[in-house]
Amino acid sequence: MELSLATRTVGEHTVLEVGGEVDVYTAPRLRERLLELIDGGAHRVVVDLGRVDFLDSTGLGVLVGALKRLRSAGGSFALVCDKEPLLKIFRITALDQVFPLHPTVDAAINADPTGAGA
Repeated sequence: MELSLATRTVGEHTVLEVGGEVDVYTAPRLRERLLELIDGGAHRVVVDLGRVDFLDSTGLGVLVGALKRLRSAGGSFALVCDKEPLLKIFRITALDQVFPLHPTVDAAINADPTGAGA
């Protein structure tokens, strides 16, 4: 399955909508896009995983890298995920304790710890 990436802006937030499978083959495209956004000045990033069917450890690594990069720059990073199979991966790896996980993009934006809700 292909990876689809679409970006939109909601207030001060950059929302990256991801679809398909995030695995060892497609994760480099996701990493490249996240770096483009961050290096391009996005400081409040929300990654919407609502259309992701599969996520492996390579994909998780890409997300962790983006989180670290944004936090070190004083930015915020949140994930939108309401699919139980994906949520289970975050729980098993204890990454649910690392990433702010939200059921919707609106919830992620309104919960932004930087106080820049929509």
